[in-house]
Parts: sequence; C-alpha cells; structure tokens
Amino acid sequence: MRYPSQKAVQFFVFLALVFLLGCASPANAQEKRVGQTNGVDNTKMGAYRALAQHIYADFQKGDVAAAAEMGRVLERVWDKAEDYGGDSALSKTNRQLFEEIDKAMDQFLTPLWEAKGKPPDTAKVKAAYNAYLEKLKLAD
Repeated sequence: MRYPSQKAVQFFVFLALVFLLGCASPANAQEKRVGQTNGVDNTKMGAYRALAQHIYADFQKGDVAAAAEMGRVLERVWDKAEDYGGDSALSKTNRQLFEEIDKAMDQFLTPLWEAKGKPPDTAKVKAAYNAYLEKLKLAD
C-alpha cells in the first residue's frame, strides 16, 4: 500500500485552507485591486491560481512527480467545486468558460502526468501554464 508523502499531505491541507478562504471572502466586484489573504487572491479562481503556481514551482525545481501529484489534486478540487459544485459552480453559470478553463488546465497538467522518466518540454509547460492563468482571470 502506498502512503502519500508528508509534503503532499501538507500541501493538500494548505490547498483546502486556501480554497475555504477563497470561498469565505469573495472579492468586492467594485474594487479594482484584488485583495489577498496570505498571498492568495480573494477571488473565485484565486485558490486554483495558487495551486497552479505551486505546481509550476515544483516543475521548475525539477520535481515533476510532485508537480504531477498536485496536478491531480488541482483537477479533483476543480471538478468538485466548479463542475459538480451546485448552482454557483462555473459549469452552471458559464458552461463555455468552464470548458475553456478545463481544457487549458488539461493542457498544462497532461505533460506532467505523462512524463515517464523524461521531463516534459519546459517551453510547452510554461506556455500552457501562462494560458491557464489567463483563462482563470476571465472567471474572477
């Protein structure tokens, strides 16, 4: 039986807290500056953005396995909240934007998941990461 690494458990707890903070204190739509709590934007997409930043940082450090593992966490949290999350889920409020973001997320994470001993192309991962962040901005 394989047990999750301590780093993965700590990161998942961090993600859960970030997600709860993001949901508990939505940003005021009239403000031009986005508030932050502990470095995470207080927007609907802030928690996903923070997790993507951690995933990309792991990738940059050469820890593709950790990046891929946290990528699975991002995907599961995204699906639970934005696809099956009830009436306020993005898939219910703006299906087209949900599909665009979901596709951009898959393009960012798939090379990390499919890396088998050989790191994925850095330029492709960076481009997909930046495209994903841009799509997330559309839903804030």
